[in-house]
Amino acid sequence: MNIDQHLDPSGLSLAPSPHFRNGITVRSLMLDVVIALLPATVAGIYFFGMDAALVTASAIGGALATEAGIARLRGEPISIRDGSALVTGLLLALCLPPGVPLWLPVVGAIFAIAVGKALFGGLGMNIFNPALVGRAFLVASFPTLMTTWRWPVGSGDWMAGEFDALSTATPLDLLRYEGVMTPLTDLFVGRVGGSLGETSVLALLLGAAYLLARGVIDWRIPTAYLGTVAVLAGLFGVNPLFHLFAGSLMLGAFYMATDYVSGAVTPGGRVVFGIGCGVLTMLIRIYGGYPEGVTFAILLMNAAVPLIERFTAPRRLGGGGESSAH
Repeated sequence: MNIDQHLDPSGLSLAPSPHFRNGITVRSLMLDVVIALLPATVAGIYFFGMDAALVTASAIGGALATEAGIARLRGEPISIRDGSALVTGLLLALCLPPGVPLWLPVVGAIFAIAVGKALFGGLGMNIFNPALVGRAFLVASFPTLMTTWRWPVGSGDWMAGEFDALSTATPLDLLRYEGVMTPLTDLFVGRVGGSLGETSVLALLLGAAYLLARGVIDWRIPTAYLGTVAVLAGLFGVNPLFHLFAGSLMLGAFYMATDYVSGAVTPGGRVVFGIGCGVLTMLIRIYGGYPEGVTFAILLMNAAVPLIERFTAPRRLGGGGESSAH
């Protein structure tokens, strides 16, 4: 998640007037996001063990090193202290299976920072969510590794050495290929297979409540996103709570679709953006060749943001016609 700002080559923030100063900085926003992600991170390590901790550390390390390396190549000050690369690495880690080789999160983090962020000009200029760019690249390049899941056995079992022998399918895999619906209580707590940061709905909601209370994210995108998924799940004859709790929906709705830069900005645009994410997610889940649709839904809607903003930008006072929407 990045702050919604546009920088000219001199580093000055450019935005239409009026301007208000409230003391909020990129670093403070990123710190809030990291704090909000701590419950999901801790839950992932608890359920999946030290493998999850190592994957998280590898992704964060890869993101920070890439950010610093690109800054050095450009002859710019190293800006990892703003926390944006840390958040990208952490979000990427939470999107990965807990047992992947440690080189894989590093490769994904390099791609996320170099291509998803730096290629577009750096902080505040990226069109797509960098963490999701990294994950999409890994899914396309290493599909087997990215769809190999492990059963969460809890802290006592993995320390006892029983963790490596267990494997499973995600709840969305089980529903699609075996017609088995995972109990909602398991989905809510997090005792299911999946990416290390997406399985515990409880942990993700705790962090989301923190972000909403702090005013870091707006309620419109996650509400429209989750509401659309619930309505469409009911229309498709599937328990809406299952689709709300399963997969990476909660992680995507609260922590990625709300990205300040790649998401919609206007109030109406945020509603449209959330609805679009929900529709695409359900279409992919029901009809697509991949059981989960959150990553690709958000990336596709990222690409649609300029069009959404064009038609939802507020009109100038006394203005009219197409020119007033610019």
